[in-house]
Amino acid sequence: MLKRAHSGSSAEDFPKKRRKKPFDHFSLLSDELLLRTLSFVPVSSLISCQRLSHRLHSLAGDSQLWKAAYYNRFVRPRALRIPGIRDENVPAASLYFSSKVSKWLEDDRFVKRGKDTNWKRQYKLRHNWSSGSCGVTEIQIAERPSTPPLLVNLHEDVAVTADVHHGLRAWTTSGVQRLLGSLPLHDGSSKTSSYHAAPTSLAIDVRKNTDDNFNIAVGFCDGSFGIYSFRMINEPLACIYKHATSINGVVSAIAFSSPYIVMMTEGQLLSLYRFRSQGKWPPSDVLNPPHLLSSLKSSNAWPPLSLSIRISSTSVVTSIAYALPTYLSGWSVGLQELRLTPEGSIVQSRLTCADIQGFIPLAASSGQVGPSSRVRSARSIIDENGGKRSLTRPSTLSYSHPYLLASHPDNTLTLYLVTSSEKELTIGEGSRLWGHTSSVSGAQVGDRGKAVSVSQYGDEIRVWQLEGGILSNGLKKRANTGEACVQVRPERIRGPMKSPEQSGKPDSLSNARLQEWLAQAPDELASTKSWVGFDEERVIVLRGKGQGAQSLVMYDFS
Repeated sequence: MLKRAHSGSSAEDFPKKRRKKPFDHFSLLSDELLLRTLSFVPVSSLISCQRLSHRLHSLAGDSQLWKAAYYNRFVRPRALRIPGIRDENVPAASLYFSSKVSKWLEDDRFVKRGKDTNWKRQYKLRHNWSSGSCGVTEIQIAERPSTPPLLVNLHEDVAVTADVHHGLRAWTTSGVQRLLGSLPLHDGSSKTSSYHAAPTSLAIDVRKNTDDNFNIAVGFCDGSFGIYSFRMINEPLACIYKHATSINGVVSAIAFSSPYIVMMTEGQLLSLYRFRSQGKWPPSDVLNPPHLLSSLKSSNAWPPLSLSIRISSTSVVTSIAYALPTYLSGWSVGLQELRLTPEGSIVQSRLTCADIQGFIPLAASSGQVGPSSRVRSARSIIDENGGKRSLTRPSTLSYSHPYLLASHPDNTLTLYLVTSSEKELTIGEGSRLWGHTSSVSGAQVGDRGKAVSVSQYGDEIRVWQLEGGILSNGLKKRANTGEACVQVRPERIRGPMKSPEQSGKPDSLSNARLQEWLAQAPDELASTKSWVGFDEERVIVLRGKGQGAQSLVMYDFS
């Protein structure tokens, strides 16, 4: 029962009870003890702690905490996937977190940078890759179709495009996307000169480059090729060498790793050149004519092709991966290697093909066949192990040793592991990768097994972690069910630039229009093959639009 208040008294006459403040033991702890405590909490709790106070914001964002979190989530599991890293003779404790560079595999570059590495940013970047979360920006680079098709390549924060109408152009892919510079590939005096200057292949020098300084190789319809330099200056693009025309036909593929350049012509002639040493590389003005080291004629290298150059202290290895038609097993893949000494002397040339049941190359038959011959329509057969074998011809090939990735128009990809040493060259049996819901028209794989694939119309992009190959039964099951990949799902999007020369910031679009923009009806898109490339922070897709227009779509994971 409530007590009756005294007459003539008010609530203000009675003193308020003082609440006893709880003693803050946590604030008395030293920074060292708090850091030790925070090292045991999950990443989600670290993020929450940063919102509590200025002190905890600083402590929970400590670089060493995020460095350990990065290692335990991304480096250690990767070490367990690589054959030979974790075996019976290696103690489990050797894989726990440490600042020793030897434990970080290829991520040691972040450790070597020391305090310059923002570990929280690196963790966020890798997390976004693993979940497919990103932002999207589109730049319209062509308003009409190009013949031959427009070419794209990527180096760090710069995308390089080449086509007969606009020549060679460089675009920035970070921050505000804009056109950095352009260079015509012909004088436009006649239609004949325009045809001869039509670019058919594009490669960027993979060695001795910096973010603001690299060289570009372009192959042309008339069999010639040119070397162009990119410098972050007022006139960033310049021609530093132009090779003479050739009677061997169109340069269909090219690879560049200074001072070596290798190319494949439409007539299936493989040529390897070496530029003479002239001191500083890359050169600042012009290149001296290269020396032809080898020229080989192939009779069974069917497109698509993938060229690569690997340079070590003891050898130089030039590789060409190609499609190979077979009886019984449908299409396979082949690989040819040309091994040289560092001085340029040829040591050996060797061939191999994928290990497939019932493999019989068509080139071994009595009939005469060539890359231009027609092939039967695609279908599937059953091999002795009960697995389906597709007869579809690969739409693209990407080779980055030891990974060889083929994409197919039947919604699948095939991964091959290549073994290359001084004594042997072999390609293992391919592992099928499922996940796409439409035809795969482009794919690229890196030397660490990370791969990105894109569907025919550029509206479905998937990221694959293929390091170590598909060896265990668990990984094979994930590959067959489509769980070995992550679909890129953009969270934010910016609209396209209105013209190739526009350098302003793209307009923002609402998230409600995201799915509508990405899922345009196929009949509204050009039937051009989508190109895909990626670096550490972004994926870039060349996407066809209506009436032959083309755009660079950049998916930023940072």
